[in-house]
Amino acid sequence: MELKDKLISSFIAFEQRVDVNSELHNLRLDALKTFENQGFPTKKDEAWKYTSLNALLKNDFSVLPKSEKAIDFKDVKKYFLNDVDTYKLVFVNGVFSSYLSSTTHDGIDVCLMSSALNKPKYKMIIDTYFNMAADKTDSLTALNTAFSLEGAYINIPKSKVVDKPIEIINFSTANSEQALFTQPRNLVVVGENAHVQIIERHQSLSDNTVLTNSVTEVFAHKRAIVDYYKLQNDNQTANLIDNTFIVQKQESVVSVHTFSFGGKLTRNNLNFSQDGERIDSTLKGITIIGDKQHVDHYTLVSHNQPNCESHQNYKGIYDGASEGVFNGKIYVDRLAQKTDAFQQNNNVLLTDKATVNSKPQLEIFADDVKCSHGCTIGQLDHDAMFYMQQRGIPKKEARALLMYAFTNEVLSSVKIPDLKEKVSKLIATKLGVEMGFEI
Repeated sequence: MELKDKLISSFIAFEQRVDVNSELHNLRLDALKTFENQGFPTKKDEAWKYTSLNALLKNDFSVLPKSEKAIDFKDVKKYFLNDVDTYKLVFVNGVFSSYLSSTTHDGIDVCLMSSALNKPKYKMIIDTYFNMAADKTDSLTALNTAFSLEGAYINIPKSKVVDKPIEIINFSTANSEQALFTQPRNLVVVGENAHVQIIERHQSLSDNTVLTNSVTEVFAHKRAIVDYYKLQNDNQTANLIDNTFIVQKQESVVSVHTFSFGGKLTRNNLNFSQDGERIDSTLKGITIIGDKQHVDHYTLVSHNQPNCESHQNYKGIYDGASEGVFNGKIYVDRLAQKTDAFQQNNNVLLTDKATVNSKPQLEIFADDVKCSHGCTIGQLDHDAMFYMQQRGIPKKEARALLMYAFTNEVLSSVKIPDLKEKVSKLIATKLGVEMGFEI
């Protein structure tokens, strides 16, 4: 049975396992119909022109999460932020792990999506925000909505500055050979003048094939500040489709940093909607992959109101037979005068077999704007390599130093020191060297 048919036939069994109100049932049913009509995206779709899911979808996936599988903290400690006190929402095969998590309702809500969907006290928030930012016409987003049950629910009230970062970690593991399909759903609501830092990670703990179809909705209200970090360094048998939708109100500041180092196939869909004036949106990413890895960044920033800014800066280093894709779009509505939008994608190919497809786009309907985009694809500077080797730096370390310098523009804007240190070490590991300094 094809995966599409298996998912559709599993829907009734899924709803029988969860406590669903009629409104949520109708929402899920409509989403399932959207997925049934469209199916999985193919390379015939312009947005998926350079990324194919055909080989992945041939796996026999287990589509419904089972009971929690026990994991020892010592075995997963390295995946958490080093020695930093954080709120933690940990899920194992799509099921919440209370043992590994640290939630709170003390002034803020850092808890489970399943509780928010089914408990009356959260109804007002769910009715106002759930599935309101997501693209209802996108088949994979609709599929996630149809099976939405578990994930992170984060609600930061007005004028609240969260005292420590929030970690959202999804572990996947299995004893059998069957492939695993998970669909986490996250909702983040940040009130007026509030501030929060969030780190999201998906990590496979076994060699089983894993496909994660994740959807995250973020609402940043007036003058809210949101720092969101995505750390992707999974096993080579793991595949991730990450859909993130962000709605910003007046004078809010939201930044998303995406670090893509692992996984077999990774697709990051990042959508910003600026629904107020004097908004600042930042999208930055570092991709370092090799072998036959594939990473696809698809970004959209919709400037809907005047006097707003957006900054996109994505760096990619590709080794082996890896494939990279950057498809970034800036849309400027006719009302969005005085827009300042910047988009840049720079890539380094380390071998003749590595490939990159870059497609920066501008769609502008206003006449008083400052918008720019650019793209570079090349190799390491041979003159710089020669200069460094002439001064006694071995070739391997010289290459690593140049690549560190290449990524530093993105890494320097990380606002959590321990996370910056962790990412620096991951970059050094990917480059195969040890650095005795911090950039």
